[in-house]
Amino acid sequence: MKKKLSRVVFRRRVFVILTLLIQIAFLVFLVAGAGSYFQYANWFLRILSIIVCVHVLNKHAKAAYKITWIFLNMLFPIFGGILYIFFNSQSNPRKFRRLFKKNIHNSRDAFYMCGDCLPDLLRAYPEFSPQAHYLQDYAGFPAYTNTQSLYFDSGEAFFQRVLEELKKAQKYIFLEFFILREGVMLNPIISILEQKAQEGLDVRIMYDDLGCFMSLPVHYRKKLEGKGIKCLVFNPFRPILSSLQNNRDHRKIIVIDGKLAFTGGLNLADEYINAVDRFGHWKDAAIMLEGEGAWPLTIIFLQMWNMQSSVHDSYESFYPWKESPCAVKPDGYVQPYADSPIDEENVGEHVYIQIINKAKKYVYINTPYLVLDDSLLSALALTAKSGVDVRIITPRRWDKWFVAMTSRSYYRQLIFAGVKVYEYTSGFNHGKTFVCDDALATVGTTNLDFRSLYLHFECGVLLYHSAAVQAIKDDFLRTIPASHEITLQECARNALQRIFLDVLRIFAPLM
Repeated sequence: MKKKLSRVVFRRRVFVILTLLIQIAFLVFLVAGAGSYFQYANWFLRILSIIVCVHVLNKHAKAAYKITWIFLNMLFPIFGGILYIFFNSQSNPRKFRRLFKKNIHNSRDAFYMCGDCLPDLLRAYPEFSPQAHYLQDYAGFPAYTNTQSLYFDSGEAFFQRVLEELKKAQKYIFLEFFILREGVMLNPIISILEQKAQEGLDVRIMYDDLGCFMSLPVHYRKKLEGKGIKCLVFNPFRPILSSLQNNRDHRKIIVIDGKLAFTGGLNLADEYINAVDRFGHWKDAAIMLEGEGAWPLTIIFLQMWNMQSSVHDSYESFYPWKESPCAVKPDGYVQPYADSPIDEENVGEHVYIQIINKAKKYVYINTPYLVLDDSLLSALALTAKSGVDVRIITPRRWDKWFVAMTSRSYYRQLIFAGVKVYEYTSGFNHGKTFVCDDALATVGTTNLDFRSLYLHFECGVLLYHSAAVQAIKDDFLRTIPASHEITLQECARNALQRIFLDVLRIFAPLM
């Protein structure tokens, strides 16, 4: 059965790759094989590249993106303009933008069904006013109390708790993931979901098609629906040269009855619980919210579901405390948030920058990738230069070689500014956590790279003085002895290596 499944998956991948190569070859033929009209085509395409450069310079976008596309148009004056049009002009179609804005508008009031606790948060901790006001008043994600938070420093602990909580579900279960892969981790979860669906619960799964491109068969959705599980595939991958494929659903969310929710870096695949060895020991992080803080993650899931589904659910109908208020005792304050490439508001990046700028004693960061734009790079360097203990742990063993090399190209500049950079030597550090001054922390899905920060749908939880803040710090400090600190001497490279890394930095926004 496994061999048959592998053949089916492999055939689909080969078909898609061949289709894309045929399209690329056809474009090359049109330009290079224009015969007697080649001279006119040549001048037309060069003029197009110049127009593209002018457009890019005046576009509201990150400077790194502008530099990359201008460099490509200078390097490939004939093909540069065409490349830009194919990879940019077709992204975020008007219909998708309309649906997104409609869902955001329709769900705005639902976020406040638990009340508005921002005044209480600011009375207790006025120093957090910038962070809390930004997320609630501008980004649209209120603060919540009456919530218990539990931090998981490994996929194994996360997985066991998820199984326990799924079995307790009484009304509905929602799952949203970037990667699903059948095996030791996913199969027991699907079995519980099938059982709950048979009991009459509303069970839903949404997964990203490109994220599962190499892990699931084409008809996996039908398989789940045959078990009574509602399923949607986000942004189905089609073998067409288009930037539509850039905007992926990178979120990881589990919601149970609106009363309990999980999010973090973990997908549902065996490497995340070290049932298989891909890159050594897989180090990851997740957070569980029980109480009112789980409700916004319910809404965030339904926003995405309603964008993909022809049936639009009423957000209020899923509210779990209609008859009696939430009885969970408060543990600090939490502010779950989401990020989207549709609204051009970089919520995840702004949360990270505010934490970095807020730090007075220390800021500790876990990230699998370290591909930074000037804003984050300057914030980290300035905070370290100001005497704050800034530390970053990245993996020693990487899943993508070219991203690893690009990440390492930032080490010298960061270390020179006073940032301590470590590489986790036992395997792959996939956690995405920030913590500062024993008071503020975030756990989520957003990597420190251009795709996560600007192109993907992401989510996370900002925590104010909750027990999880100390747990995140303790986990970071326990990871330091299992990591190697990078020195300036290790960053010393010859001229050829520096040129190679400088070129990689130019293409960082496309990674």
